[in-house]
Amino acid sequence: MDVQALDLRADQLRHQRKNLPELAEIAALQADRTALENRARDARIVADDLGAEQRRVDADVEQVRARRVRDRDRMDSGAITNPKDLERMQHELASLERRITSLEDDELEVMARLEDAQKDLAAFTEQVASADQRLAALAVARDEKLAEIDTTLAQVAVERAAAAEGLPEDLAALYEKLRAQKAGIGAAALHQRRCTGCQLSIDASELARIKGAATDEVVRCEECSRILVRTAESGL
Repeated sequence: MDVQALDLRADQLRHQRKNLPELAEIAALQADRTALENRARDARIVADDLGAEQRRVDADVEQVRARRVRDRDRMDSGAITNPKDLERMQHELASLERRITSLEDDELEVMARLEDAQKDLAAFTEQVASADQRLAALAVARDEKLAEIDTTLAQVAVERAAAAEGLPEDLAALYEKLRAQKAGIGAAALHQRRCTGCQLSIDASELARIKGAATDEVVRCEECSRILVRTAESGL
């Protein structure tokens, strides 16, 4: 029963090790971080494209403004004396003003969209950084708990080896076989005429047989086939 208790303790520790809450939180947070990183990448692409678009619009505005300045300078210089040429130049200046207004409107629109994209990018980048910080903290907590469990498992293994020392090989083999078949419990105490493995009571005739069995005879539960260990509280 000492061996069985230690094996159950080791099973519990391995289950605990496999199901640490930090592991589930890390997996979920990593998935969230991947999604955030993808959104940040998309926002960066949008911001880069809008930045390039703004530079093109800015260049167009400057080009049209420069042409307007040149045309005004020509008119103001008096170099154009033909009335028709002056009229044509005035129409062209009016057209340039409308073009500048339109481009400036486009410029403002692109600037607004770029600002929104940059805000999105900053928000997603901040969320990714926050996720990284949380992941780092979780990793530390996970590693500390894993180390603690592994230390305890090593101690249990030492105690188990000492407890199993001297067990007959055939009995140990039977116990391991039953443990594999019976959810980790290969041996159970007979307590108050009940098998603590399957929790079923032993009938009177079987109890009488068990009571008459030699102390070194391996007794098994008729219901669950586990090895029954007789104790002072067996009720025999």
